[in-house]
Amino acid sequence: MSVSLLRPPVSPALDPTGDLPATLRALRAEFAARAADFDRTGTFPHANFARLHEHGLLSLAVPAAYGGADAPLATLARVVGEIARGDPSTALVLVMQYIFHNLAARSPGWPVHLRARVFGDAIADGALLNGLRVEPELGTPARGGLPDTVARLTPQGWRISGRKIYSTGSPGLTWLTVWARSDEAVPRVGGWLVHHATPGVRIVENWDHLGMRATGSHEVVFDDVLTPLDHALDIKPIEQHDPRLDTQFAVWNSVLIGTVYDVVAREARDWFAGWLQDRQPANLGAPLASLPRFQEALGRIDALLFANRRLLDAAIAGPTSAADVSLTKYLVTGHAISAVELAVGLTGNPGLSRANPLERHLRNVLCSRVHTPQNDTILVNAGKAALSALATERLAASESMASTPTGAVHVS
Repeated sequence: MSVSLLRPPVSPALDPTGDLPATLRALRAEFAARAADFDRTGTFPHANFARLHEHGLLSLAVPAAYGGADAPLATLARVVGEIARGDPSTALVLVMQYIFHNLAARSPGWPVHLRARVFGDAIADGALLNGLRVEPELGTPARGGLPDTVARLTPQGWRISGRKIYSTGSPGLTWLTVWARSDEAVPRVGGWLVHHATPGVRIVENWDHLGMRATGSHEVVFDDVLTPLDHALDIKPIEQHDPRLDTQFAVWNSVLIGTVYDVVAREARDWFAGWLQDRQPANLGAPLASLPRFQEALGRIDALLFANRRLLDAAIAGPTSAADVSLTKYLVTGHAISAVELAVGLTGNPGLSRANPLERHLRNVLCSRVHTPQNDTILVNAGKAALSALATERLAASESMASTPTGAVHVS
């Protein structure tokens, strides 16, 4: 690695106060004060990311060699969790920043000078990065298939045309890695790095979702967008791509996404507990918190969230397999949904009123199901792995028996 290509840190690797917990508490309160407005309008929270950049939190996953903090997953999960308490939409965009910085750092397809530029932009300017993969016809590439987005090889560079949907953070992104296929006789597939200001890149603001409304997950159109030849990242024939997540990506993906939605459920739990203490029906003459039925419900919610904490902590501590950590995502998000639904089911109309945050927590937590890998894929892969392991065990037992000498057994 040529050190001359790397930028020195321009902003501090951690918050300038040196007190990360205090900084996170302050940001959480600040973001929470405007989260409902961003949710109602569907406006992208640019101000939140400006604040995160001020405290060096957008470059936490950048390697130290490039001037970043090179923070461990446990620290990243802590930051994501506190930011999610303020505004989960902001936290989800931050998750993508951390995940794709980690991928860029580890992928052999990223030239050193491109890493230096993308990481340096994050440190100096708070530049955001995300991968744009999902398409109207293809859906998610995790289920296989060639993308409709095409990169044409020209003497000037690659020219990219296509459409991407559910592009999380699109109004705030500086760098996009675009999943596409080449126009060659044997197409190569992979990511092409594109700067957001390149002519031909256009955002169609059509994200009008049930939950996570401030993520700016709009459609992005690429109309003959020119990007340099060396901006093709690890492109190769489709059969050489493994649709399964590598273990480190799977761990980061499950832990950080799981943390966002676990925190949404914890916020719902806290509101529900407070409501039980405050709500005192005239015919009862005491708070609802005094009734065993509600005490039991809160206990069930806490049990689900206790299991989540243990699952997430275990995944962070590692080591674990990609299959196991995908099951962690399945369980954590499922528990989070169940916890919020329990609270909503017992609050009646107040829980579904826009005057209270619980209905927003319900809408947000339901979005946990859409993230890759999705539940059906996780469970099918887990079932296949279990059956394959059983078949292997039986084969080994059969071969062992066949190789054992036989003889008469005499019992005296």
